Amino acid sequence: MSLFDDIEIPIGLASDHAGYAAKQYVIKVLEKKGIPYKDFGTYSSDSCDYPDFAHPMASAVENGDCYPGIAICGTGNGINMTVNKHKGVRAALCWNKEVTFYARAHNDANILCIPGRLLTEDEIYEILVSFLNTPFEGGRHLRRIKKIPLK
Repeated sequence: MSLFDDIEIPIGLASDHAGYAAKQYVIKVLEKKGIPYKDFGTYSSDSCDYPDFAHPMASAVENGDCYPGIAICGTGNGINMTVNKHKGVRAALCWNKEVTFYARAHNDANILCIPGRLLTEDEIYEILVSFLNTPFEGGRHLRRIKKIPLK
């Protein structure tokens, strides 16, 4: 089954100004596929601070209101660091489809972080398809996932 099929819970989206254009592209793809989403902002390319949008989106993923999440800033690093502060979030900074595949298959990543300034729309599309179509393999990887949270 493809995650592109039968998505009922909206995908959470967040970006800062540097990721705004890439987020708008992601929205275009999701709308074309009929995939529901919730946009936590930003809503323009005006300078802003990524934590203001990343924290509410990560909270929504954490509490089950959205799944998965997609977070975008210029390099992907700052927004990735921010969302990973949330217990239950396993965000992965992905820059190609292979890294994205393993982030989902082996790490059960539930938030995709993208470097918006560094990728083309074609690259973003490949990453998005990989993220939304790759299931978690479980097995030995689940044992490792369970060891991530600090007690």
